[in-house]
Amino acid sequence: ISGNGSDSDNTVEVTQTNATTVTQSNTANISNNIDVDVDTGDNEAEDNTGGDVTIDTGDASATVGVSNTANTNQASVNGCCPDDVTLTIKGNGSDGGNNDENKIKFNSSNVNVIGQSNNANIDNDVDVDLDTGDNDANDNTGGDVSVETGDADATVTVSNNVNANWAAITGGTSGGGVAVEISGNGSDSDNTVEVTLGSVNTINQSNNADISNDIDVDADTGDNEAKDNTGGSVSIDTGDADATVDVSNMANFNAAELAGCGCVEDLEVLVKDNGTDSDNTVELNLGSVLAAAQTNNFENGEKCDEISVDLDTGDNDVNDNTFGDDPSVTTGDADADVQVENTANSNVLGDVDFPDFPSGEGTSSILLLLFALFS
Repeated sequence: ISGNGSDSDNTVEVTQTNATTVTQSNTANISNNIDVDVDTGDNEAEDNTGGDVTIDTGDASATVGVSNTANTNQASVNGCCPDDVTLTIKGNGSDGGNNDENKIKFNSSNVNVIGQSNNANIDNDVDVDLDTGDNDANDNTGGDVSVETGDADATVTVSNNVNANWAAITGGTSGGGVAVEISGNGSDSDNTVEVTLGSVNTINQSNNADISNDIDVDADTGDNEAKDNTGGSVSIDTGDADATVDVSNMANFNAAELAGCGCVEDLEVLVKDNGTDSDNTVELNLGSVLAAAQTNNFENGEKCDEISVDLDTGDNDVNDNTFGDDPSVTTGDADADVQVENTANSNVLGDVDFPDFPSGEGTSSILLLLFALFS
């Protein structure tokens, strides 16, 4: 406001508002029910006469892989601030008693809000039953009796990767400067400049994961019978029983970077060379708020990960055999390897080295990149 005559009444009001709100929410309900039954056993060779009797079963193997990948959010907002602001009341005439006023009111607000939430409910039920045993060679006469069972091998891998958020509110370019000048106005003039600048940047991230893994593996090469045979050697040789179970749960990761500027880099206020009895007022209200909330809840089922592994190469019977070599029972090895790994509930706030997300990638690839932040 400048160069206006005496008794003029001049007002400038400017209101500038920038508001950005991002809301991202995911819910995944996943249920996998897998039942595998492989049986090469349960054979019978009974009541034979005049020759050798042999039962030789093949191997039984099963590989089960379950991979669940769900719920990822990405958001990046530029916490923009106004450029340089110059407010001037200069060279206006005196007040002749009409209570006239020169007034500038400038209001600028910048609000950025990012909300991200994930909810994952996963139930994996895996039942694997392998059987090369349970063979009967009984009541045979006049020859050798042999029962040889194959190996039983089971591999179960369960991987759950769910719930990852990353959000960034960046400062972009630095905030501008504010320059206020009241100068050279006439006597008795009333000159007022009111400036209100506000910046609010908020990130809210929350995750909830309820994961239940119920895994039952039963591998049996035993439970064989060779009884009541006459006139030959009797042998039972069982195969190995091996089980490998690997369960990995990764859930609930938040990463946030808040770098929104205070929106005022330089401030200059100048009041000078105004006439006698002039009333000159500069009122500045500056505020900047950065807020982040990160919450995680991880529940690993009612009984955590319930894993049952039953391996059996024994429980073989060689009884009541007559007129042959000494009976022989040889059992295979029984080996179980069970590993469970839970990685959950991590929050990172600050200078986060976010990966470069390639365009067109699916949820699985993005989650792997996000999880790499927390490894």
